[in-house]
Amino acid sequence: MGIATTIRRATAFACLASSMAMISHADAAEKHKIFLSMSFIGNDWQAEAANMVKAMAAHKNYADKIDLQVQVAGPNAQRQIQQINAMVQAGAEAIVIFPISPTALNQVVKNACDKGVKVFAYDGEITEPCAYNIAIDQEEAGRVTAEWLVKKLNGKGNIIAITGVPGTSVDNLRTKAAKEVFAKHPDIKIVGEAVGMWSQAVARTELSKILATRNWDDINGLWMQVGCFTANSMQLEAGKKPEQLLPCAGEGSNGGRIQMLPAGTEAEGATSPYAPLGAPRISYASPPYSGALALKLAVDAIEGKDVAKKTVLPLPLVTNETIKLCQEGTWQEMKDGCNAFKPSIVSNPGWFASIFSDKTPEIGLNAALVGQPEN
Repeated sequence: MGIATTIRRATAFACLASSMAMISHADAAEKHKIFLSMSFIGNDWQAEAANMVKAMAAHKNYADKIDLQVQVAGPNAQRQIQQINAMVQAGAEAIVIFPISPTALNQVVKNACDKGVKVFAYDGEITEPCAYNIAIDQEEAGRVTAEWLVKKLNGKGNIIAITGVPGTSVDNLRTKAAKEVFAKHPDIKIVGEAVGMWSQAVARTELSKILATRNWDDINGLWMQVGCFTANSMQLEAGKKPEQLLPCAGEGSNGGRIQMLPAGTEAEGATSPYAPLGAPRISYASPPYSGALALKLAVDAIEGKDVAKKTVLPLPLVTNETIKLCQEGTWQEMKDGCNAFKPSIVSNPGWFASIFSDKTPEIGLNAALVGQPEN
């Protein structure tokens, strides 16, 4: 091979490599740079919600559109503010946020909006008017569950209340609404109250502290943002039989929902306390798909589509009368109304079962479990 031919080939290869690099850079430039800003992550719900956001970004409809980057601030408003500022400086087109506070982020969010960044809050609320909010009606959640418990107790009894992450709009609104209901019934007494951080483990610790000065026989019911599965488990450990379990108004964890099924129900992989017990319950949830829906709506907003500033999600409510076991956990099966998953499918009882929305066909069971989208 002559020197001239070698030079021509080397030049052609260099041009090809340069062209490929330019194409690769162009592809990256065409993607929307979107950040996920998370605050407190020390519970099953937050991990699951993050999985569903990542799965939405990985779906074939969005993988070529989204450059998703994730940052975690912890329960620290100042750190979340600093991270959001850095996201804006890094060229964010949109920021999807679980906010640690409804008001503390307002100024940094306004600054982001003023620079053209779309800001979407999921589950927790941001009160700055330029922000988009996607969540259930948290006051309705607190009110409906408290009313159920009052009715179950015929308006009289001692109850324990376990709240969520302090300072968040979610906790503030739920707790406020529930206590307003209880205040209308003077024979309902809150004899123990603690901060549960939306964690089964923290709920166990706090219940143990309360039970150090009283026993289960002194208590008639429980209102818990998270922890009904744990409370039922602790009662069994204390020697109560399944038919003696106290009514509990609380979270949509899969463990709690499995316990709601009639005793003796066939549920593959079930072992006590993660088993059908006929436990008297109302189960609700902030659906963990809310962050993924926020991401989807953020892309719509970036692309110029009309997006409502406030999206109120349906409140998933399940009682002993409406509990329905999923056999496989397919998207169609969930669409048809199943709302609890066999322990053989979901090994973690703290995992949240309210994952279905007809607005998010891109994500299903595998999204919530391991961050993989639907085909």
